[in-house]
Amino acid sequence: MRLEGISGVLPYYDDILVVGSSDDDLDTKVRTVLSKFREDGLQLRREKCIFRTKSIEFLGFRISEDGIRPTKDKIAAIVNAPPPTNVTELQAFLGLVNFYHVFMKDKATIAKPLHALLQKNAQWQWRTSEREAFQALKDCLIREPVLAHYNDRRNLFLTCDASPYGVGCVLSQLDDRGRDVPVAYHSRSLSSAERKYAQIDKEALAIITGVKKFHEYIYGRGVTITTDHKPLLGVFNPKKGVPDILSPRMLRWTLMLSAYDYELRYVPGAKIQNADALSRLPQKIKVPEPPPSEDVLMLENIPEKLISAREIAQETKRDPVLSRVMQWIWKGWPDNGKKLPDEFTPYLQRKHELNCYQDCLLWGTRVIVPLGVRDTVLKMLHSAHPGIVKMKSLARSYVWWPNIDKQIEKLVGLCRECQETRNMPRKSSIHPWEWARAPWSRIHIDHAGPMKGKLFLVVTDAYSKWLEVKLVPNTSSAVTIGVLRELFATHGIPDVVVSDNGTSFSSAEFKQFLKNNMIRQALVAPYHPSSNGQAERMVQNVKNAIRKMTEGTAEGNLQLALSRYLLAQHITPHCTTGRSPAEILMGRKLNTVYDRMQPDFRKEMMDKQEDECPIPGKDRVFQDGDAVFARSFTPGSKWLPAQVVTTTGPVSYRVQTPDGQTLRRHADQIRARVEEPTESLGALGDPEIPPTTPEAASCSEPQQQDNGNSQVVEIKKPPERSRRVPKYLEDFVP
Repeated sequence: MRLEGISGVLPYYDDILVVGSSDDDLDTKVRTVLSKFREDGLQLRREKCIFRTKSIEFLGFRISEDGIRPTKDKIAAIVNAPPPTNVTELQAFLGLVNFYHVFMKDKATIAKPLHALLQKNAQWQWRTSEREAFQALKDCLIREPVLAHYNDRRNLFLTCDASPYGVGCVLSQLDDRGRDVPVAYHSRSLSSAERKYAQIDKEALAIITGVKKFHEYIYGRGVTITTDHKPLLGVFNPKKGVPDILSPRMLRWTLMLSAYDYELRYVPGAKIQNADALSRLPQKIKVPEPPPSEDVLMLENIPEKLISAREIAQETKRDPVLSRVMQWIWKGWPDNGKKLPDEFTPYLQRKHELNCYQDCLLWGTRVIVPLGVRDTVLKMLHSAHPGIVKMKSLARSYVWWPNIDKQIEKLVGLCRECQETRNMPRKSSIHPWEWARAPWSRIHIDHAGPMKGKLFLVVTDAYSKWLEVKLVPNTSSAVTIGVLRELFATHGIPDVVVSDNGTSFSSAEFKQFLKNNMIRQALVAPYHPSSNGQAERMVQNVKNAIRKMTEGTAEGNLQLALSRYLLAQHITPHCTTGRSPAEILMGRKLNTVYDRMQPDFRKEMMDKQEDECPIPGKDRVFQDGDAVFARSFTPGSKWLPAQVVTTTGPVSYRVQTPDGQTLRRHADQIRARVEEPTESLGALGDPEIPPTTPEAASCSEPQQQDNGNSQVVEIKKPPERSRRVPKYLEDFVP
């Protein structure tokens, strides 16, 4: 049977409610429903049908044209409220009655004995008059309608409140006169576990209870939820994000409320006495304890725990600070204006995020560890020596207490194992040496090798970058001092010698050598080669150069390779100075084979040679083929007759003896020789002897007379010879 589309017909399982605006309208709808029954072959029992009634109980409510009256089981939260035992409970009950006073006749008269107990100096006495007035108010609520009709076109209001032992909520709407009239209400007692909740959790539980209870009313439409606990505005506010630190319970409730369209509003507790009274006079309903699976990230879930949650709870009660904080969480925090000791400041700053579970204080999901067991917890966290960062990360997953980060840093800093095995610190920025004041004022020395079975002493000038590399038999101080003496004799004594802490440099002998020469020694930090970076870099360059230049060659070429590398280093401009080390140290460029590739090199050599040639008439000059006497350095005659073969230098010649022997002699080792004539002098005739004049005498060589021989030989003056290029320079002159 289908009753869809029939206005005013509400089927609910085997009950069908038909509502009409008038008798005729109601009759028309009833006939339509009965026709549907007839079409489907269904019959109704007459004694179970009610027609044209003005009031009916349907789904637990007494519905009438005047409103909705709750049935006895629905109003039990008020009717079954126990008699108050103090002024606070009486105020809660009267607050509920005052909210519904517009529906109760003579309410003020009936409740007069109860109001008398609220006087300032009144003595509490629960006598017959008070008991009768209390019961009369209950009867009045039962007799009079207290619930209005639910109207889906009017705004909904859900007012919730919590007390230390109960929660209450009221669903209401505004009537035609703008009054807030209740549509439904609900209250229940808290379980033993719920009574240990923090106050913020209890207030949140009241909202969750009301939402679940009135789900059919509020789901799918807007509702205004009213609470007197202002911190909930930052937790359940739909216009804000979920806070970073929340307990699992609050997080679940936040996700559940996200399915509803609601607006959270704060109203002081004095203005929501209806819900406050229901929470303080709750109906005794047995609520099952939550299963253990709902608790997540608690301390007792840590595998292989050394401290149980029970021990944490016991220590929390003994802790003078945490015990007071727990009382504030249950009963409310003190006024902001009240001055508290400094040890409570961290908890006051987090008061809206703290809660209590199983007598343990929690900040979000982290257990607040009492003072008595904090050292043990720190040792647990540090059992695997995780380091500061990971230890803090582990602690933030489970526990918290004030200054826990500083205590973790101190514990790791005092842990010998952690400090001995930790990584090297981050390298500091490079600090360059100060610029040397002059060439060869500061030198850097270091030993290199063995390389190709040889050891080297590397010396570099910090100013000019001039490099010296000496082969040494060993790295002893005596050998090192000997090499340095040789270098100091060439370049001078430096002001500072920089070296590492090798035994050859740190020995007393080496220090005394530097002291005697008034040289300051600078020893770099041990095991830190970069401090003597110039020497270390030169050592690396030398090794690489030798390795490349001697690859595949005999070991005897090591010195040749080293010499070639040093020459290249001395003439190559340095990237730092922009000039070659030789220019800076010596003030000139070194001549190399590269200079001979310059076209002007021949002319320069010729000009230089002309400047250095002897002045004619002052030095003896011999020509090729001249007869001469050459000095002999072998036993026998001291002078040997010879003939000039070629000129090898400005004052050097190559001569040849009659027996074919070739000698190299200096001009100082050669003198002119007169060859013997092939014919006698008489055959030649009497030569004309020129007159002897002073001018002639000055131009002729003195006559020589051989002792023991009367023959006189005239020495003629050699003819004038034009200056020409020496043969040894012919290759350089075009």
